[in-house]
Amino acid sequence: MNYNRRYVFFSACLGMLLFGITLITLGAVAPALKAKFSLDEIEAGTLFSILPIGILMGSLLFGPLADKYGFKFLLAFSSLCLFIGFQGIAYAPSYHWIKVFVFLFGLGGGAVNGATNAVVADISTSNKAADLSLLGVFFAIGALGMPFILGILNEIYAFETIVSMVGGLALLAAVIYFIIGFPPPKLKEKPTGAKNWSMIKDTVLWLIAAFLFFQSSMEGIINNWTTLFLIEELAANQSNALYALSLYVVGMAVMRILIGSVLRPLSSQKILFLSFALLLLGCGFMGFGTGFPTVVIGLILIGAGLAAGYPVMLGFVSDRYTELSGTAFSFVLAVALIGNMSVNYLMGFVADRFGVANLPTVAFCIVVLMMVLSNPILNNTNKVNTNKDDYASKTMAQ
Repeated sequence: MNYNRRYVFFSACLGMLLFGITLITLGAVAPALKAKFSLDEIEAGTLFSILPIGILMGSLLFGPLADKYGFKFLLAFSSLCLFIGFQGIAYAPSYHWIKVFVFLFGLGGGAVNGATNAVVADISTSNKAADLSLLGVFFAIGALGMPFILGILNEIYAFETIVSMVGGLALLAAVIYFIIGFPPPKLKEKPTGAKNWSMIKDTVLWLIAAFLFFQSSMEGIINNWTTLFLIEELAANQSNALYALSLYVVGMAVMRILIGSVLRPLSSQKILFLSFALLLLGCGFMGFGTGFPTVVIGLILIGAGLAAGYPVMLGFVSDRYTELSGTAFSFVLAVALIGNMSVNYLMGFVADRFGVANLPTVAFCIVVLMMVLSNPILNNTNKVNTNKDDYASKTMAQ
């Protein structure tokens, strides 16, 4: 099947933009939904629990389907799930129906996130981390853009109208995915048990999954606990706290742009070392900063430091499993999402027992664990790349 690499890349960017919007939409409209259906805290919390369950299911399912049937119909169907989810959140007749639509919302979002990363990795012939970094910029644009749109249009339109209009973007994406060409499916037949067993036994894949477990955990606790940390520990008002959190996302987006452009010639090892330096510095500013501006600088540095984790590690996974990249992506992304949910719960326990002031300490411990895991991952990938180079040299000599 013929395909245009540029069209595929930009369509993937549209999907990643949608995923960024997906993650932020429910939280952004939660107060309006609570008022509309007279929800209590438990009912509202149930919706927030259903969303990650749907994302986890989408993350697990997309890989085997993409490897067997390709990306075209998977992305189109997942975008339609997002469209239905948007419309359902906007116009659901009851709370029970909202739960169904939120699950579809998460299911489509998880599949789109995984599939867009996987297809960009597949069409990238070199420096996959740089291309995946540019893709990740659109996640940040979506996450920042949805609250901005709601804030501007809230005085003109009801939230239902705004959510429905934004949902039209998902329908447009589905149409685009139906029209353009994509790389053909990589598997002509069902993968053998030997291949699946080999993946399960792969220590390096488990190490990468563990790294992303903590990467996602770090992103989760910063996203969910920073505003409370700033309000309770630095007496910041809610507007300033949200502004600081937005700058954290901006730091991540800017760094991903740099990785995809100015820093593209750097090796993955050097990119990771730079990331760890930024993370440690950011944790230091957060933990020892005595004023709001200092802590904000720390948040920006942490955002920049977290920018490379997913692109670099997913690039390693794609190189390691060219025939089963979708299935391998499903595995590591599912583990990452479990990390996000579980460590967020752990942070809640820490905040309840010892205070939210311990957020920088928890973040620092996570960074240390990521550094420890990166060492054997980098050692192994360097060996693999060296062997490939040696093989290529021998082939040319012959």
